[in-house]
Amino acid sequence: MLLTTKFLRPASDSRAVQRERLSSLLASGHPKRLNLVVAPAGFGKTTLVSQWCARTTGPIAWLSLDEHDDDPQRFWQYVASAFEHAGLTGLESCHKNLSSNTDDSLSSAITALVNALATDGSPWILVLDDFQFAANDRIHRQFGYFIDYLPAGVTVTLVSRTEPPLPLPRWRVRRWLQEIHPALLAFSEDECREFFHNTMGLSISEKDVQAICRRTEGWVAAMQLSALSGSDSGFEQNNPATDSNSPQAALSINERHISDYVLSEVLDKQPEDTVAFLLDTSCCPRLCASLCDTLRDTNDSQEKLEHLLSQHLFLIPLDNHNEWFRYHDLFRDALLQRIRHTDPERAHALWQRAVEWLLNHGQVQGAIAQIVQEEDWPWLAKVLATHGNNLIHGGYHLPVLNWLDALPAEQVEESAQLQMLRVWGRFFANRLDHLEPLLSNIEDLLDRRVADSAPDAEGALGLQSEVSLVRSYLARSRSDDKSASDLTKQVLADIDHTRIPLKSVTYYGIGLDDYGKGDLPGAENTLKSAVHYGQVERKPSTVLSSGGLLAWIQYNRGDMDLALDTCTEVRKWVDQHYSDPSQPRLISCWLSAALTEIFRERSQLRDAAAHLEPLLEHVNKGAEPGQHIIIQHVRGHLAFSDSRYQDAIGYLEDAEQVGRKRREHIVFEPPASSALLARCFLAEGQPGEARRILESVESQTITNPLNREQNSISYARLLVAEGRPEQALKILEALISDTKRNEHNRHLVEALLVSGEALAQLNRDKECQDRLAQAVGMAAEAGFLRLFAEESPRLQELLLASATVKTGGSWHTSLTDMLLSPKTESASDEKDQTAAPNTQPDQRQTVADDSVRKLAEPLSQRELEVLELINAGYSNKDIAASMGVAPATVKAHIRNLYGKLGVGRRTEALVRARELGILTH
Repeated sequence: MLLTTKFLRPASDSRAVQRERLSSLLASGHPKRLNLVVAPAGFGKTTLVSQWCARTTGPIAWLSLDEHDDDPQRFWQYVASAFEHAGLTGLESCHKNLSSNTDDSLSSAITALVNALATDGSPWILVLDDFQFAANDRIHRQFGYFIDYLPAGVTVTLVSRTEPPLPLPRWRVRRWLQEIHPALLAFSEDECREFFHNTMGLSISEKDVQAICRRTEGWVAAMQLSALSGSDSGFEQNNPATDSNSPQAALSINERHISDYVLSEVLDKQPEDTVAFLLDTSCCPRLCASLCDTLRDTNDSQEKLEHLLSQHLFLIPLDNHNEWFRYHDLFRDALLQRIRHTDPERAHALWQRAVEWLLNHGQVQGAIAQIVQEEDWPWLAKVLATHGNNLIHGGYHLPVLNWLDALPAEQVEESAQLQMLRVWGRFFANRLDHLEPLLSNIEDLLDRRVADSAPDAEGALGLQSEVSLVRSYLARSRSDDKSASDLTKQVLADIDHTRIPLKSVTYYGIGLDDYGKGDLPGAENTLKSAVHYGQVERKPSTVLSSGGLLAWIQYNRGDMDLALDTCTEVRKWVDQHYSDPSQPRLISCWLSAALTEIFRERSQLRDAAAHLEPLLEHVNKGAEPGQHIIIQHVRGHLAFSDSRYQDAIGYLEDAEQVGRKRREHIVFEPPASSALLARCFLAEGQPGEARRILESVESQTITNPLNREQNSISYARLLVAEGRPEQALKILEALISDTKRNEHNRHLVEALLVSGEALAQLNRDKECQDRLAQAVGMAAEAGFLRLFAEESPRLQELLLASATVKTGGSWHTSLTDMLLSPKTESASDEKDQTAAPNTQPDQRQTVADDSVRKLAEPLSQRELEVLELINAGYSNKDIAASMGVAPATVKAHIRNLYGKLGVGRRTEALVRARELGILTH
């Protein structure tokens, strides 16, 4: 869980010195991309940037970094969430990629963030305060990439104590960089005068102003310390042994010096109750009245905080309501030094209370970060045992794995519960290869516990059930359906005798089994139970997965309205219970895929593309194989519906390849992309390719009846296209009977339609019209629409001539209009959704000039981009890496490109493009 208070810009003090000369340097403007404000602590960096933001129009994302943000994944989670907290939308794919902890997934997440900023088009400002805490070399490399590809108009401001190792010389040459260093930040004499007279309300002489300004060199923290002490006694000119005419040494900018000064000249001069409050609350990186009241066992903390604020005692408000605050870091360090030295036992007890408050208020990740920092391993083990399961099911499986790795190895090895967390963490991270040895270790530990007569028999039974449940999913990945079913049923039988909340995950497994057998009614009932228990157990990931698969099944049964309601209700529940905008938004592949299919089938292709968009980045980076196939399948179906057959072929071939290579990592049988791929080749006039695809599937094991039906219907379409209607009808008659019995209504409509076309070829017109009438009637009731436009031109002619279509109501009118003009709405090509950040939108637009329009069909912007990269000598693999897409997608674009240019090779494509003026070099 991320801290939302880190996204709050410090409130501006109206009495603070207004530094117009520096604010003008920070202003956004072309071609600048980065402000770099660098100085030691106490130079007024944050105050300056906050003042500038307060007077700046446009959206502002603010993030205050701390020592826990030196991890690349956590850093980019906070950066993306800062934008989201400030109102930026379209970051679902970014957050999803951030759930995987690899360089590739983080690169995809950064690319998704850049694309979201480009799509939004607003003049965003991002402020990263205390950037010195982001010291990781990987963060610096990734941040350099982020700046390099920022859209025009977006400005980043870094506030740091040290100059970060970024490619600053290159950015200076490009005029992207504005730097403000200590010499510029130092207060001028006029600013010093205003600070003492107006901000601090002190009447000091002009001579003293000049002396303090000269000796501090404009360092505002030292001036504030001096003002708070009530005199300038900390400076050497007041030492009687010092010659007043001799040059005076400036105050040393040293954190130890500042800490000593805070303790001696500020803290020791405060009233006892103020000192006690400061010391008692110094263990908290961020403060609120409730937290402080808990630490101090009082109810006056809000009053105390507001008093400190009025006294300028280094308390920084984090909002405009005086609810959340933080101490200046150096001031807090000095306080901690004092209490740990004078009363270490109390310091530790206060820290424990602070962590307990965080745990009790749902800030589990923040609490764990504090525990890890103190290396309190027994407490970390206890917290993980209590909260680890919910964290994993809330999408935080990778952090849990990292925390388990931080524990002493023997502590994990001797705990079956912690080892089980490691199993679930790896399971959710799709690291299935080495789970079996871990499961065996857990069973050995449980056997020893029973042998030793351990009292926690109920807990042991619950852990054994978890082991069996994981094994059931591993069995599904091996297509061992019987073992999977037996294990799951055993878990369900034992589950009421355990205290571990497993019902939702267990019912989801049974639902997968029912779905795999083609028992859609049974799967629907089971998945409803999974959703219910997921809500009771507060497992959002299981609710989303179960609800998404439920909607997918309802769609295939012909209950599209019900499927849409299921998606809406599930998403609403998750958002209500997990609405913290700082958290990554949980995405369900099944749910988003179901929504894509529903809106595609309703012929609302743009809406379908919008629901597909959050899933697209997972195809390239980070998606587990089963999800990868589902996404590519619905992506290919959308392209097929939009008559983008070459794109569809690329996506579906990729899905088929992943399915063959990674079958052992998939815990269910994915949709049959082969059936849709064959239809693409038929639509392209390549029946030979369609036959090759379908015949290659015959040797493969297909257990899911839905997939068998899809392939059979596609094979029947092929036979009709080849003029063999009798053979097609033999297949279709059996299919019609099976789909009716199993309530596979979508397939039933398709089988009726194709059989109608086969009957028409045999001149059995009455039977043909009967079949078409049945298909139209069922489709009208279910709301199916787009599938009619996807059938052959001959079948569409038969439908338009059908009396059933002509005499119906509004749905029938929509069907007629769509068949007469099947491309009235086109899904916006994924060129905009997957645009590579290294090409600015305005640059891409300028390429599509009059010379492009000389072609019968103009090149798309993505095809133009591919052409430019071919011209630059890039291989297909390099093009895929540059554009951030899958190699199969590049192949599809190249095929489309060759078709439009009328060429067959790269060299011919380049020559033709130059002839048309598309390429000029």
